[in-house]
Amino acid sequence: IEGIILGNDIKQEFDKETLNEADKIPQTVTESQFAGREDLRDMIIFTIDGDDARDFDDAVSLTLKDNGNYYLGVHIADVSEYVKEGTALENEAYKRGTSVYLADRVIPMLPTSLSNGICSLNPQVDRLTLSVFMEITGDGNVVSHKLCKSVICSKERMTYNNVNKMLEDGDEELCERYKHILPTLKLMEDLAQILKNKRTLRGAIQFDFPESHIVVNENGEPIEIEKEVRGTSNKMIEEFMLSANETIAEYAFWSEIPFVYRNHEAPTLEKIMTFNEFILHFGLSFKGKIDRDTPIHPKALQQILDTVKDTPQERIVASTMLHSLMKAKYSEENLGHFGLAAKYYCHFTSPIRRYPDLQIHRIIKEQLRGRLKEERVEHYRDILPEVAKHSSEMERRADEAERETDKLKKVEYMEQHIGEEYEGVISGVTGWGLYVELPNTVEGLIHISTIPGDYYHYNEAACEMVGEATGRCFKLGMPVRIEVEDCDRFMRTINFRLVDQ
Repeated sequence: IEGIILGNDIKQEFDKETLNEADKIPQTVTESQFAGREDLRDMIIFTIDGDDARDFDDAVSLTLKDNGNYYLGVHIADVSEYVKEGTALENEAYKRGTSVYLADRVIPMLPTSLSNGICSLNPQVDRLTLSVFMEITGDGNVVSHKLCKSVICSKERMTYNNVNKMLEDGDEELCERYKHILPTLKLMEDLAQILKNKRTLRGAIQFDFPESHIVVNENGEPIEIEKEVRGTSNKMIEEFMLSANETIAEYAFWSEIPFVYRNHEAPTLEKIMTFNEFILHFGLSFKGKIDRDTPIHPKALQQILDTVKDTPQERIVASTMLHSLMKAKYSEENLGHFGLAAKYYCHFTSPIRRYPDLQIHRIIKEQLRGRLKEERVEHYRDILPEVAKHSSEMERRADEAERETDKLKKVEYMEQHIGEEYEGVISGVTGWGLYVELPNTVEGLIHISTIPGDYYHYNEAACEMVGEATGRCFKLGMPVRIEVEDCDRFMRTINFRLVDQ
């Protein structure tokens, strides 16, 4: 893993100057810092994160207005209060661009005294935040919003697991323990469903196929690979963050201030036609014609996902679709977000772990104070193209390191299961063999030369493997039984053998 980190040019250690600056920052908020901030410490505000999370960027609140509308508050750590322009902390955050989350470690964008300390919205302590309040109607429209610098005191550090147990299973012990926030949680569940319905109606693509979660022991050795479970509370927080990000981006666009947007451009016609050819193998195709004059709408892609939901082909179709789409990236121009079917989008909610969020917090605060004068506007217009380009590049490196680490850990895990048999699904057909994916998301290769009982030919047009004498055929999405044959850590490959049935 050290090799993967070095290979992707990711810096691990902080230099002395950066650490010295971080050490000088007090770990408590003082009354003097409240000036110009709204005091929200009496509000029911809390965080919901994963069991193993250490840095809490975002907290949420929700009330009902007299007119029956929802009043959603998203409160984000005010990292820019501590990471000032021109400092070593700022330069280091810019260089790193993002925190990197690998299977056995986290390489943070900021020193832990900030990321896990004074910036983190820990429970029962005062924290400085940037808050956005959104008034949302019963059909999911944001009719007004308010942005302010604030101070909060999170009432609870909730976990996704516990909230899911309360909302999905009605866990009596947890419901009693958290009865002071249970009504708010139930209200949040209702609002999240409304927001999701609104997004679905406008055609946003929703990739619900499960990611893998690699559990490692204290030595970094993989002991379990499981599907990431996304319950009610995970989706709830996701909806609230999406709403905040869209609201902030739209505000910035119409305010005509320099900004960093998160764009996702529409896929090229060539990629869509290639994907269309691929799904024909499953008897699927897009409704209506698609050409240069009639570009694809995200709703058409969502319809394909709905058709294959809960089938063995779901993951293959969804992951191939994902690879057919453009990569989202940062830009100083607003080009909209194809996947979300959104006209305006940005990353506002994670300034502890993403530099673009930190940068736009700084811009928004200057705008709120009335300090975004001509000279500052020019300054941002000069630097933001490079900020967007560099942040996109650092995000790609982090993604690549994460992918390579996951592959390595999957190989290490399957080394412990050589000789064991599993049910899988054919996820790829190539000239050299069949790729098979197991239920735990591990993928391995059955080499063409090892398929027993016949001489097999690869039919590229039909994307299938056919036996010369028997006519036996292997297609994408077919269930097969395999035995784990061998693993290669250096090449990060896993070989399977077909167990003939």
